[in-house]
Amino acid sequence: MIYFPPLRRLLLPAIFLLALAIFYRSSLQVPSFPPLVLHSSPTPPEGLHRSISSLKIQPLPIYNASNNHLPPPQKYYYSGITSSNDTTYASPRNPALKVLFDCPVKPNKYTGHIRLHNIIQNISHVSATANPDPRVFWNPTIISLPYWSKNQYLVVSRIVTDGNHQENVLCEANVCYVGSGKDARPGEKPCTADDLIHLGPGGGMRCVTAPFTLSVPPTPAQHCEGKFGSYVDIPGFHDPRIFWSGRGEPLMMVNTQSRYACFGLWLIDLRAVHPSLDSLLASSPTRPSLGPLKSYASLTELTRNPPSTRSPIEKNWMLFFPSSGESYIHYDLSASRAGRTFAKLLGSGLSTTNLTDPLELSCLESNDAGGKDAAKESGTYHQATNSLRLILCARGDKTCRPTKENTVFIALVHRKFPNILELPLRYERYFMVWSASPPFSMLAVSKHPILLANETASGWTESENWDDDPVNRKVVSRNRGPFSVGAKVFNATEPFGGKDYWAYFTYTVSISYAWGRERDEVEDKNVGYLDDEIMLGIGVDDKGQCFARVKAGDLVQCMRACPGKADRG
Repeated sequence: MIYFPPLRRLLLPAIFLLALAIFYRSSLQVPSFPPLVLHSSPTPPEGLHRSISSLKIQPLPIYNASNNHLPPPQKYYYSGITSSNDTTYASPRNPALKVLFDCPVKPNKYTGHIRLHNIIQNISHVSATANPDPRVFWNPTIISLPYWSKNQYLVVSRIVTDGNHQENVLCEANVCYVGSGKDARPGEKPCTADDLIHLGPGGGMRCVTAPFTLSVPPTPAQHCEGKFGSYVDIPGFHDPRIFWSGRGEPLMMVNTQSRYACFGLWLIDLRAVHPSLDSLLASSPTRPSLGPLKSYASLTELTRNPPSTRSPIEKNWMLFFPSSGESYIHYDLSASRAGRTFAKLLGSGLSTTNLTDPLELSCLESNDAGGKDAAKESGTYHQATNSLRLILCARGDKTCRPTKENTVFIALVHRKFPNILELPLRYERYFMVWSASPPFSMLAVSKHPILLANETASGWTESENWDDDPVNRKVVSRNRGPFSVGAKVFNATEPFGGKDYWAYFTYTVSISYAWGRERDEVEDKNVGYLDDEIMLGIGVDDKGQCFARVKAGDLVQCMRACPGKADRG
């Protein structure tokens, strides 16, 4: 006979088990916090992104310090010194700045440009061992690698896409030369026949490693409203800028969806996306180390504070580094928004509020307020490249020593001129110079826009563009006007047998000191002298890429002094 115990014996254990089950299920419920809805991006095309696991590091979560800010240390920055006795301002108050105002080059009488003798050369992303690549590369940003590297440059370029995604690639590249090599830089090799097929007869820069698509963690957009509504779903980043920090970190700034607006700017150490840089930076032949510490090992958003000063779309910021332990963000230059603004980075993207001296007078105000170019058109200024620290004397001068008075920062800015459809007609190059010591006063800006030897400016005829070339001017003057062949009379047309247009418009993306400076450690990569060459990364017509190398001293000649500070009244 089967025996069943009384049910009352099981009642207490059953109640205990039921209570345990209820407690367990309740512990799995998510607390009732306000939901955070992130806009997920559509799946990008195959091969668009490298997976995070392939980066050979464990990336940390993206930083967000956008809701925090601290006031500036007023006493430290705002000394109350007026323009009458501030020795950081222009010559003759500071003789070290005199070199900025020498102008041995006459401007073109039609365009107002000064033309340098340096040529623009091509960049090819097709390496010698690669198959033809149908992609179109543009807007290259370039840094030179340490002198002990087997390759000379690191190049990050954008890819022309259908607009539904953004794509950027990285490669290591070398420059080859054409001709006898008397002007070749140390370590450069002559161009091969295959090089000339891809670069043209002038030679140039060519990838020696296969370009790979860069990927950084996707970021959410806080809000993209109105005409920016579609931006939230565009995957990938755009407008990258690569540069060396004051402590020798290879950094990349990218523009992508923002955690406090629509689009913002983020920083990441290039070693996180190009791991071979780790071993390169740790292999200095004169200073063994593990390489610079990573301040931005993972993607970190930069901020503008207080929040009321932010825009839905932020772009074109640049960093500058007065010392190895300090970093500043230069947000704006133009008076059309809020005047010049910059702030100190405090870590993890956190920044102070604006540190610009309130007595500083705008260096560009007169132009923004209605200044005309040589064609009687108005343009607007905006920042374009990263910054470099420059010592205003020659490296080859044995008496040259860095001082507070002769050490400055430089950066390239654009003056943008639109056409009747408000699309870019041309971008003019100007350089701005500011002090490398607090309160980082603006010192000078180019008096004339800069053209390179084989470049033209939209808005003028061919013969006007090349009027600064004596040979071309002679050809044009001989052929200009009606001429006859037998009994027929013909009207001469541009370019009158002279030089033609070279490009519709060019856009300078980055500046960096050129490769090959012996004994420079990585912390020296952002510092140079007047006789050092600067590499300009140049985009062409939003569908091509080039570069030019120019002596620093040639880029900061023909400047005008900034007005300095207003007297307290």
